[in-house]
Amino acid sequence: MKKSQIKILSMATLIAISGMYACKPKNAGNAAAGDATKAYIAPGKYDEFYNFVSGGFSGQMSVYGLPSGRLFRVIPVFSVDPEKGYGYSEETKPMLNTSHGFVPWDDLHHVQLSKTAGEIDGKWVFGNANNTPRVARIDLTTFRTQEIIELPNSGGNHSSPFITENTEYVVAGTRFSVPPDDANGDVPINTYKQNFKGTLSFISVAKEDGKMDLAFQIQCPGVNFDLSRAGKGVSHGWFFFSCYNTEQASTLLEVNASQRDKDFIMAVNWKKAEEYLKAGKGKKQSVKYAHNVYSDATHSATSQIKTEVTVLDSKELQDICYFIPCPKSPHGCDVDPTGQYIVGSGKLAALIPVFSYDKILKAIADKAYDGEFEGIPVIKYEAALYGEVKKPGLGPLHTEFDGKGNAYTSFFVSSEVVKWNIKDLKVLDRAATFYSVGHLCIPGGDSKTPNAKYLIAYNKITKDRYLPTGPELSQSAQLYDISGDKMQMILDFPTIGEPHYAQACAADIIKPKSLKIFKIAENNHAFVAKGEKETKVVREGNKVHVYMTAIRSHITPDNIEGVKMGDEVYFHVTNLEQDWDVPHGFAVKGANNAELLIMPGETQTLKWTPDRVGIMPMYCTDFCSALHQEMQGYVRVSPAGSSVPISFSTGKTETPPATK
Repeated sequence: MKKSQIKILSMATLIAISGMYACKPKNAGNAAAGDATKAYIAPGKYDEFYNFVSGGFSGQMSVYGLPSGRLFRVIPVFSVDPEKGYGYSEETKPMLNTSHGFVPWDDLHHVQLSKTAGEIDGKWVFGNANNTPRVARIDLTTFRTQEIIELPNSGGNHSSPFITENTEYVVAGTRFSVPPDDANGDVPINTYKQNFKGTLSFISVAKEDGKMDLAFQIQCPGVNFDLSRAGKGVSHGWFFFSCYNTEQASTLLEVNASQRDKDFIMAVNWKKAEEYLKAGKGKKQSVKYAHNVYSDATHSATSQIKTEVTVLDSKELQDICYFIPCPKSPHGCDVDPTGQYIVGSGKLAALIPVFSYDKILKAIADKAYDGEFEGIPVIKYEAALYGEVKKPGLGPLHTEFDGKGNAYTSFFVSSEVVKWNIKDLKVLDRAATFYSVGHLCIPGGDSKTPNAKYLIAYNKITKDRYLPTGPELSQSAQLYDISGDKMQMILDFPTIGEPHYAQACAADIIKPKSLKIFKIAENNHAFVAKGEKETKVVREGNKVHVYMTAIRSHITPDNIEGVKMGDEVYFHVTNLEQDWDVPHGFAVKGANNAELLIMPGETQTLKWTPDRVGIMPMYCTDFCSALHQEMQGYVRVSPAGSSVPISFSTGKTETPPATK
């Protein structure tokens, strides 16, 4: 039998095993064996934690309460959202601009909460776009996407947006190696080894306002970067990435990228990279990428196309990057709270390797190398290894930590979470998941001081856990009480999209900072109307600007005439409310984009191009008062060339003179 046939057979066997484990266990009906009342939050009471969950192919991020599992908000990030008008209003359209033009969707896999001194600080949460490579920053005072930066030299953006312990950098590794942007990309795909490169992007984050900037990139060999974690504590200044496809295959990766027994964890000395940057060792490269920023002062976004990035070459600067062998096809690459232990998770391995930061440094000092890979030293496996967790389960993916010396690893194939001790590498407990678990989350699990109260498993398959909804069932999360020696499942709750990674933090870190209103006096939108006396309708050629206000329970103006076929009408709606949780909506008949959702004190703009002559209703779409239904008006659309002048009013009832 040929080697490739053996590989195919082994993969088929793995899939068959996966199918067996994904079937309904005998005790599935009693899966919530723990005390379910622990997840109960009485009406009017707050949850203890915020849980930020990636929406996968929805391109959004969702916010749940823990332990209740209640969905609080869906935050639009990389995909248009008609509920909130994100990507539809004129103010938010620039947020979805890229070097490819307007891209209204993406695949958000991972989230990261900002940190100070290794502790979650509640300022921002970051998300990655896996398809058109981007990183977003969400402001946790408004729970809105505030900034998006595109990544050049990247194809896919999976190993992202992981952060250093003081949020000095958000770091992103390319999933698909590709030819650099300034090179001729018209090359045969099978010249991968000669022409394809992997790029690591380091995005700096300003301490005060979070403003991001693409500080530098590191060009690496052409491999696939999967996941990553920053060092912390003793290992601060380093970053660790899991890498697969060291075979550098470009086709049928399930076979051709599983040929070697081991792939790599890449250790990156980013402090040393900074030194080289300051010494002028970086090379300026011509690229093209978008940088989009939303302003809470103008309630508007701007998009700028940038054309240059500084690149460090890992092959030329050989003390930046080091490879450490890891069982093949690694997924997770996780660092414990002390920063001493780095856990690799080879998806096809029957063990979990744990590497020691101290041993890695010693191996580098001793040059305990096993050759090199495309100019990068390969540290000997045993020289970096602290030890191995033996026979923990099937299909290890991702590891979280409880701060008590224990680690928790998800096993996709055997559908379980396994608890083990970091020091003696002994398995302590295992709990079933339902089914095919991917990532895990412990509140603060990647910080210096995790909260060892709950663990959440995010599952790809639910089978029989919920009422059927056709061929596809809800994605799911399952909550475990880990406060004792044994894990106890206490709650199932469905999630939007496909939950990949998630993070959680104590509600008290974020709740006190939450913004309740935008102050009208501070509204610097170019078309704001700060009161009804400032409302007006202005014609500028074929553009008609409506300066409109909304307040319970009418819009001003609510009668508009003089709009003609061929006009572009811009409804600039200011919500005059200065009361918490009183947004207003706005829509007009025939608008082919979406409604607006305008927060108290905010201005948003709906662009509308009439497609017929007649009377078009407009109204508030967000229920705001007992007389919400009466919050409406009309726009009269006349033929092109009509002599009907622009006029507008609210509360005017007399009959106007006849028009010819």
